[in-house]
Amino acid sequence: MPPPNVTGALHMGHAMFVTLQDIMARNARMRGRPTLWLPGTDHAGIATQLVVERALEAEGKTRMGIGRDAFEKRTWEWKAEYGGRIAGQIRRLGASCDWSRERFTLDDGLSDAVLEAFVSLHDRGLIYKGTYMVNWAPKLQTAVSDLEVEYSDEPGTLYYFKYFVEGGEDDSDAEDPGAFLPVATTRPETVLGDTAVAVNPADERFKRFIGKRAIVPFSGGRTVPIIGDDYVDIEFGTGALKITPGHDPNDYEIGKRVGLETINIMNKDGSMNANAGAYEGLDRAECREKVWADMEAAGMAIKSEPYDTRVPRSQRGGEIIEPLVSEQWFCKMESMATPALKAVESGELTIVPQRFEKIYKGWLTDVRDWCISRQLWWGHRIPVWYVHESEEALESARSGSGKGASKVYVVARNEADARAKATAEGHGANVVLYQEEDVLDTWFSSGLWPFSTLGWPDEDAADFKKFFPTQVMETGHDILFFWVARMVMMSYGMTNTLPFHTVYLHGLVRDEKGRKMSKSLGNVVDPLNVIDEQGCDALRFTLATGTAAGQDLNLNMDRLASNRNFTNKIWNAGKFLLYALEGMSDDDRVALVREAETVPNDLASLPLAERWIVSRLHATVDHVTTAHDKHDFGEAGRAAYAFFYDDFADWFIEGAKSRLYSGDAAAARRTRAVILYVLERTLRLLHPFVPYVTEEVWRNIPHEGETLMTRAWPTLDAARDDDAVAGSEDASAEETPRARTTTTDGGRRGRRERDLGTTSAKKVAGTRPTR
Repeated sequence: MPPPNVTGALHMGHAMFVTLQDIMARNARMRGRPTLWLPGTDHAGIATQLVVERALEAEGKTRMGIGRDAFEKRTWEWKAEYGGRIAGQIRRLGASCDWSRERFTLDDGLSDAVLEAFVSLHDRGLIYKGTYMVNWAPKLQTAVSDLEVEYSDEPGTLYYFKYFVEGGEDDSDAEDPGAFLPVATTRPETVLGDTAVAVNPADERFKRFIGKRAIVPFSGGRTVPIIGDDYVDIEFGTGALKITPGHDPNDYEIGKRVGLETINIMNKDGSMNANAGAYEGLDRAECREKVWADMEAAGMAIKSEPYDTRVPRSQRGGEIIEPLVSEQWFCKMESMATPALKAVESGELTIVPQRFEKIYKGWLTDVRDWCISRQLWWGHRIPVWYVHESEEALESARSGSGKGASKVYVVARNEADARAKATAEGHGANVVLYQEEDVLDTWFSSGLWPFSTLGWPDEDAADFKKFFPTQVMETGHDILFFWVARMVMMSYGMTNTLPFHTVYLHGLVRDEKGRKMSKSLGNVVDPLNVIDEQGCDALRFTLATGTAAGQDLNLNMDRLASNRNFTNKIWNAGKFLLYALEGMSDDDRVALVREAETVPNDLASLPLAERWIVSRLHATVDHVTTAHDKHDFGEAGRAAYAFFYDDFADWFIEGAKSRLYSGDAAAARRTRAVILYVLERTLRLLHPFVPYVTEEVWRNIPHEGETLMTRAWPTLDAARDDDAVAGSEDASAEETPRARTTTTDGGRRGRRERDLGTTSAKKVAGTRPTR
């Protein structure tokens, strides 16, 4: 199971994956396959820390104020009180996973796996500490992944100003283009960190300035080179581009390519630092307004105009992300990405639907080193110990914005091992060790999920030997990058094994108008409310049959109500059989169960109607099973629905009434046996989709076994009488019943409903309408 965040509350995305995975698990279990569906939750570093920090703020406290140890204690207390909420809600969806194996990404076993993975990757030279451009969340004061940044088009302002060329800033002729380069930016505050101005070498307007220098506004006279670079689009903007390698990812790449200096002008909280000169201490937004006002006052401003810009925001906290050059821990991914890419190209790994393979390949082909460190307190603390010569040296390293780091460090699984390593490396027995304050990206531990939950790094663990590698990973297509690709890469990196052979991706659940559900739109549908109003089975069946793999589902309330009626129909079919068994003794009912088991073998001796319904059942079993094997769960559910509703409930049961109450005891008994056989097998077919009603009905009709969930899947390739099916269809073709066409809950299959009052009971018993 993809581990939901421990902070989470059940939403339709959870309902979708629980439904689909439960269908897979129940089907596999009924078919006699060793089946493990393992549940768990993710510690959700950023999300959980945000929740606890907000609780502290409500008390007038801060995490810095109470300290790390107290904050971690407070967070564990929160987890103990609220952490089980999401698991309890998932249980309400009927999840038949093995709750005795429930895991948490910060539990002891998974923490051991994280330590092993980090140490192993570092020892192989794949983890290193370096300085690079990252996405910085100033409020949280942590780096976040590229994949955890969401871009939104928001109204902003484009500012045009004069970037004076050295020697031309005092030119009084404003029409002289030699005096300045016109530059446009949405972030004038970053001008304080500029280290170049770029123009296209082919731009006739500006190419003569290449090689000269420009004066950085409000810098006290600092100059930067004017460079020529083909990256600059002559037709876009003014044609002159300010280059700020310290605060723009594209500029950072240009700076690395041409060897520009990188200047950081911001503190980690988003305020301006000493490199900003007179603007030191201002918030970045305040600084923007002040710089522009000063440009206007100094005659540098040309104009400003409204401009929609793509704003990067933290997926978790919603704050505006600041591109910032920072020292972080990174993991080299190329050596692990290569086998992960080959697995798809060779067909060893199948992604359903196939179109997502292109996206997967594209990401792995251009994979970058992964920034795995986060400046949080909730998570797996990085197992690095810095070596200091004395307590004084450590205190000095921790002063100011320091975090106790030093150039000398050891990587170990615990402090005792770290001290032994430090001693072995000749650092002396009296050195002071201090553990890295950063924690690992939450996705690092989640990337180990397929094997860490099974006992790895102990490869002799019983579950690891029995269930790894696994078979199917089902999840939303929106985390194909976040999680699936990383699991594949980490599995190759740690076990040299593909963790699963199939990835099944479901789409998003949208509202009935096709809009993404969001609190701002007020269109969020709470699955728990749906369960209360329509029943869990109706919700599950709607989610499973309403779309195909990878396709988004527009959740229609009318369809939910219709599927609630379907579950009532199943209940009523069970009641019909029980009414037909009234007056039978327990011994008679046991005998009837045995007689029902012989129905397939006695097919040839049954009347036409009974041969027809049994043959249709057996054909449906084969069709539904094939759909399951193709991971076409929507088709499997719709086919089982159509058989139950159209063939069995609407037609066979109606026709069977005449034989049950005709006074012919032998015919009645035979019909009861067929009804029991067909209903019981149909309940098995439908059970993975609607487990509650099928289990309840099954337990109330005569049966063998303790629970429907563990009954065997109906037999494949069972006997059929094709002549009986063809004969009944030919006979029905000669009739001219009043009919109307309706649409099933899946929205794809028409069914014919007839007015049985115009047709004799005898004819209905032996025929059915053409489909």
